[in-house]
Amino acid sequence: MAPAFRLSLKAKASDNMSHLMVDFSQEREMLQGLKFLPVPATPELQVSECQVCDNTVTVVWTLPEPDSKIDHYILEHRRTNHEGPPRIREDYPWMVVEGIREMECTLTGLRFDTRYMTFRVRACNKAVAGEFSEPVTLETHAFTFKLDSASAHQNLKVEDLSVEWDGSGGKIQDIRKEKNRTSSPMQSPARSALMSPKRAPTARPGRDRFTAESYTVLADTMIDAGQQYWEVQFDKESKAFAVGLALRSLGRFDQLGKSSASWCIHLNNWLQQSLTAKHNNKARTLDCPIPNRIGVYVNYDEGVLSFYNAKTKQLMHSFKTKFQQPVIPAFMVWNGSFSVVTGLQVPSVVQSGQRKNSGTSSSNASLT
Repeated sequence: MAPAFRLSLKAKASDNMSHLMVDFSQEREMLQGLKFLPVPATPELQVSECQVCDNTVTVVWTLPEPDSKIDHYILEHRRTNHEGPPRIREDYPWMVVEGIREMECTLTGLRFDTRYMTFRVRACNKAVAGEFSEPVTLETHAFTFKLDSASAHQNLKVEDLSVEWDGSGGKIQDIRKEKNRTSSPMQSPARSALMSPKRAPTARPGRDRFTAESYTVLADTMIDAGQQYWEVQFDKESKAFAVGLALRSLGRFDQLGKSSASWCIHLNNWLQQSLTAKHNNKARTLDCPIPNRIGVYVNYDEGVLSFYNAKTKQLMHSFKTKFQQPVIPAFMVWNGSFSVVTGLQVPSVVQSGQRKNSGTSSSNASLT
């Protein structure tokens, strides 16, 4: 019985499977239900409506024709020192901003340490992204500099844009190293290649470091035209701190504000805390709270040097003078530290305040 049972259950096979059919009805319904979305059109950046102000950039674009299927936009931007369309090889990568729902985008908190920024945008629906728009390059003028460690007092430890007091500085071996220095970082080819028509490296041939009680350091870039702005954040516990401008003729023993070659505001924490404006060995006590961060505004052509509370943009003091030669950002610190923020545009609040005060006489004439 067992062999007969196995033979009776043996399946009959067919070479062409003609007795079977495949049912595609479900797949046919799915294909018939598909809806195809066209590739979005390429947006056009509107240069005339784009704005660059207060270290923010607002980019505006349009579509050739309305498209209700657009889901979002993707904006890409990168810094550059070259005007015009992007080059094949750039120093900076593209930065991506995704999920933009409107036909404009505002970028905030930027630091303009290059001369331009390049932008491009593309539209996306739920299926596909379109082509990028023609790139647009916007000018991002701002004042950038670093601190010149070759000018710094031996007790100051300088790193690009920050300074820390080092009481053990000025050792004999360090002084010997400085005497054997053959060239300054300002004279390097890389530094020369970044020269601006309005700014040039502050060549100090034959100059030694600041010494004695002049705990000073200068910037590596001079100002000889236009309006510039930067900010300084300092340690309020510093025994002494000063920020301002100096002429290139400032002597290596000169302290900021104690000669006709420098202007500054000075924080003194030695006996009692005070904030004063100093120039040509004259001082005026400032009746204002001591901020955590100071904004410095320079209008070289009009001879204006103003200091602001960087957070509130409240004017602390202004000097009115006439600059006879290029000036250099200058700083002093004793038993403390500070850092500088550059690449900042002149805030619109500061510009409007300067225009209002331009017609009035300066109350600080005794210090100018």
